[in-house]
Amino acid sequence: MSLSTLSHDRREETPEAKARWFQSLSLSERMDLLCSFTDLILANNPGIMEQKDAQPITGRVRVLSQT
Repeated sequence: MSLSTLSHDRREETPEAKARWFQSLSLSERMDLLCSFTDLILANNPGIMEQKDAQPITGRVRVLSQT
């Protein structure tokens, strides 16, 4: 990887850039991430498994991004 491709600028961390990065992962890498996130959630909130099923909200959800 060339140093010119690295960036530490938060403005470049768009949802679209994150989606492209995630899509570049193999299925096994995606599953490893899912397991890591699950372990992190359970470590920080062990009681989450006892919570009732999530209920849908009324209305619509709109995701906005600056272009």
